[in-house]
Amino acid sequence: MPRVAIVTGSARGIGKKIALRLAADGYSVCINDIPSAKDDITAVVDEINAMSSQNETSSSRPRAIGVVADVTSSSSVEAMVRETVEKLGPLTLMVANAGIAQIKRLLDVTEADIDQVFTVNFKGVFNCYTHAARQMIAQGDPQAAAGVGVYKIVGASSIAGFKSLAALGIYSASKWAVRGLTQAMAMEMAPHKITVNAYAPGIVGTPMWDKIDEELGGIEGRAQGETRKVYSSNAALGRTSEPEDVAGLVGGFLATQDSDFVTGQTMVVDGGIFFT
Repeated sequence: MPRVAIVTGSARGIGKKIALRLAADGYSVCINDIPSAKDDITAVVDEINAMSSQNETSSSRPRAIGVVADVTSSSSVEAMVRETVEKLGPLTLMVANAGIAQIKRLLDVTEADIDQVFTVNFKGVFNCYTHAARQMIAQGDPQAAAGVGVYKIVGASSIAGFKSLAALGIYSASKWAVRGLTQAMAMEMAPHKITVNAYAPGIVGTPMWDKIDEELGGIEGRAQGETRKVYSSNAALGRTSEPEDVAGLVGGFLATQDSDFVTGQTMVVDGGIFFT
């Protein structure tokens, strides 16, 4: 029986690498992102299905599907979960990866800025956590329903959820909130054999960090590319993280049975910038 995952914000960047790692390890995966990323969603779905075509079985279910949905909409997330189960099978893993960054000094932040960041980074994760949990509970015992020891829910925090960064205050606050939500959800879901954990990337080579580099560099008076170098230089391992580093933690550990006895944790993967 195949394990089934949803990875939000997976048309590019960290989410894409997580989805590809899960697919390589045998998961069937729902690739999700916003409408503007529709073509990128299709490309990732095609890549996964082409990757698995040489190992075709008699099953009529695809290895990957694409679902356009905005995680800030509860009804859209609910529909995405329903479609995933109908097309791929019982849901065993939710990876609430979608998020946005905002670079502003706190005295320049507006109410609209706060609403935007928290709606995506916190409410979006909340929607994914709760609708995935409802589906998993409805499926019943994970071993009987899906052949796994526990169901798994995983969310995206950040190194900024442990140590705030100047001009990233609202973003940092939203990622701290994900840590709190993860802990509370883990306690409430434990009786249902559902674990809930989060991952906290550091300075990663993605389009999001390109934006942070550009805007934060402008605020702090640095040239393009210099801000990323400054922050990455603080890593004990001496380099910028790659999306594959995060995918290794999520797909290689949090999504496997090796993490079945781990819950309520937010794991930092930053090359040694911040030590918990």
